Amino acid sequence: MTRTVVIGSGFGGLAAAVRMAARGDAVTLVEKQPKAGGRAAPVEVDGFRFDGGPTVITAPFLFEELFELAGRRFEDYATLLPVDPFYRIFDARGRWFEYNGNFDDVARQIERWNPADIEGYRRFLEASRAIFQKGFVELADAPFLHVTDMLKVAPDLLRLQSYRSVYGFVSKYIQDPFLRRCFTFHPLLIGGNPFVASSIYAMIHHLEREWGVWYAKGGTGALVDALVRLLQELGGEVRLGCEVTRIRVRGRRATAVELADGDVLEADRVICNGDVPQAYLSLIDPEHRSWRNSDLRYRKLTAYSMSLFVVYFGTDRLYRDTPLVHHNIILSERYKGLIRDIFRAKGLPRDFSLYVHVPTITDPSGAPPGHEAFYALSPVPHLGSPTDWERMAPKYRELILEFLEREYLPGLRSHIVAEHTVDPRHFRDNLNTYLGTGFSVQPTLWQSAWFRPHNRSEDIDNLYFVGAGTHPGAGVPGVMSSAKVVERIIAEEEGWQA
Repeated sequence: MTRTVVIGSGFGGLAAAVRMAARGDAVTLVEKQPKAGGRAAPVEVDGFRFDGGPTVITAPFLFEELFELAGRRFEDYATLLPVDPFYRIFDARGRWFEYNGNFDDVARQIERWNPADIEGYRRFLEASRAIFQKGFVELADAPFLHVTDMLKVAPDLLRLQSYRSVYGFVSKYIQDPFLRRCFTFHPLLIGGNPFVASSIYAMIHHLEREWGVWYAKGGTGALVDALVRLLQELGGEVRLGCEVTRIRVRGRRATAVELADGDVLEADRVICNGDVPQAYLSLIDPEHRSWRNSDLRYRKLTAYSMSLFVVYFGTDRLYRDTPLVHHNIILSERYKGLIRDIFRAKGLPRDFSLYVHVPTITDPSGAPPGHEAFYALSPVPHLGSPTDWERMAPKYRELILEFLEREYLPGLRSHIVAEHTVDPRHFRDNLNTYLGTGFSVQPTLWQSAWFRPHNRSEDIDNLYFVGAGTHPGAGVPGVMSSAKVVERIIAEEEGWQA
C-alpha cells in the first residue's frame, strides 16, 4: 500500500488526503496546530465561534464530489445555507450597492448609481462568462507542468484579453467609479491587486453567479470537521500538533517527513499543503532545489500577496437595525492609492478598507442567544513592510472599532464581550507563510498557471503541492481544485483510471 504523507490540513490538504485515501493509499495527515483547518480553523472565544479565515463558499460541488468519491453523501456530513445578497459594498459615505445572482435585482441596484451601466453590466457578464468557461471550467484542474501546457492555451488567453488587469477589463464595460470598485474587489479575496491581477480573475464574479454564495451551518469549521471525519472513515490518520521540520530527500525522491518531536514518517509520496515558498525555503535542503525553487526566486523574484489584520469580536446585543448584512465590503475614500500602498509594503497606510463578516445573521449558532458574532478584516502590507506590529496592533484595532462604532455599530465597544485579534505575525508564526502573507504568491499573469509554483516539484519527483501558493491559486475553489490537479498528475503517473 502506498504511504502518502500530507503536510497541512487546510482545505487543499484535506481534499488531497481524501482523494488519495479514496484511491487506496495509506494516508497520514500532519498538522502543526492543535486544530485541523489551517486558515479555515475556527476561532472560539467565550461561547462565540468565529470563522478563522475563509467565509465565502462557492462551487459547492467541489466538496460534494469528495464525498461521492468515497460513496457518501455530502448532506449527511454538512449543511450549506444560501446567502443573499452575496455582498453589500459601502462607499466612504455609507451609501451601498449589493448584488446577488439575479440579473434584474442587480440591474435595479445599478440603476440607483448609473442607469447607463446596466447595458455595460450585461456585456460584462457575457465577457466574463467566456473567461469563466476557459479559466475555471477548463483550466482550474488542469496541470501546468510544462511550458507547452502554457503555449497551448496562450491563444485563448490573448483572445480573452488576459493581459488586461481586472480593473482595466471591468472599466471597458462599467463607467461609474463606485460601480467599478464593486465589480473589481474580488482579486483582493485571493490576495490580488485589482490593478495588476490578470483579467482572468474577473471570472470570480461569474463563478458566484453560476453556483451562488453559501455559508456552512456551524461555520466554515463544520466543513473542516466533515472532511476530517470522512478521511478517518476512509482509514486516514490525522495527527494534530505535529510540526514538520524537514522533508528528507534522496536523489530526486522524498523519502520521509521529519517532525519536531523527533518522529520520522516514511513516505512513498508527500503532498504539501504548506505555503509553497516557505516549504522550499525551510523544509528542503538547498542542494535538492534548482534555480526555479531557489532562495533567489522566493526571496527576490516573487511578488507576494498582502497580509491581513483581523478583529474577531462578539457583542452582548444584536445589531439587526444597521445596514450591515452577512458579507460587507466597506471601502475607503481612496481605492487605487490605498491598494497601491498596501502592495508596495512600504508602511501601514493611515486609512483602511474593511471586510465585515456577520455570520450570525445567517446562522445564529455562532453566538449565545441574543448575541452577535463579527469579524472585521483589513488588508495590510506583509512583513516586508517595516511596520512594528507589537506597537501598532493595539492602535490599529482601536482605529477599526472606533470607526465601526461611529459609522455602523452604535455603542459597539461597550457591548463587546469576546474578542481576539490577529496580525501578519499570526500568518508567519502559526500558519508558516513567508513574510506573513495572507494568500502566498500574488496572482498576477506572470505568476499564474505554468508561471506559478508547480503542483509537482520540478526537483523532487514524488513531492506535490496543493493550496494557495500553487496552481490555480487562493480561495476555496482554487485550493480545492489544486487537489484535483494533484490527483490527475498522480493518476497519470500511476496509470489509474479517471
